Amino acid sequence: MSDKYAAKRVVRAPEAQPHLDLDKGQETQPWGTLTDLPISLGENVRAQSIETLNQVLADTITLRDMYKKHHWQVSGPTFYQLHLLFDKHYGEQNELVDTIAERISGLGGVQVAMAPDVAEMTMIRRPPKGRENPAKQITRLLEAHRHILAEAREGAKVAAESGDDGTNDLLVSELIRLHELQVWFLSEHLVSARLD
Repeated sequence: MSDKYAAKRVVRAPEAQPHLDLDKGQETQPWGTLTDLPISLGENVRAQSIETLNQVLADTITLRDMYKKHHWQVSGPTFYQLHLLFDKHYGEQNELVDTIAERISGLGGVQVAMAPDVAEMTMIRRPPKGRENPAKQITRLLEAHRHILAEAREGAKVAAESGDDGTNDLLVSELIRLHELQVWFLSEHLVSARLD
């Protein structure tokens, strides 16, 4: 230490000190619990919607990540078009992930968020680590879309019947419409394509 600083006494400001001890922290809201928000929806309705939305969220995160995997690993004569399409769909799914997660917060719930938890919850079949041909990549994506669309349609019906118009609207107006559009764009790439 230089002589310039040796004689000075250091004064600490404990109130401004960041608290970095993770062992002393606590969860503010455990998984599976609700906060009471004044949104005129009963606890049972909100709990059902949160459960549905968390499943859709886990599957949407998985689909989003499959799009990025395929964006990186696509090959063949349609490389450029699919590279751009997969990245575009990834971005749209990423926005949807945030919308679903925010709805869960708005209902007073806790979102599934970490990769190990998502992997444990998702119902989407896991692709291999290696590269697949474009037709197989698209088929995997279409299978995931089909699964999420079935989930969303059932969830929208239950939300409508229970009076949760916000969740119904999200599932119908944002999720279902986006997935149907992406399915159309993907499906057209499989016309006359072989899967072998």
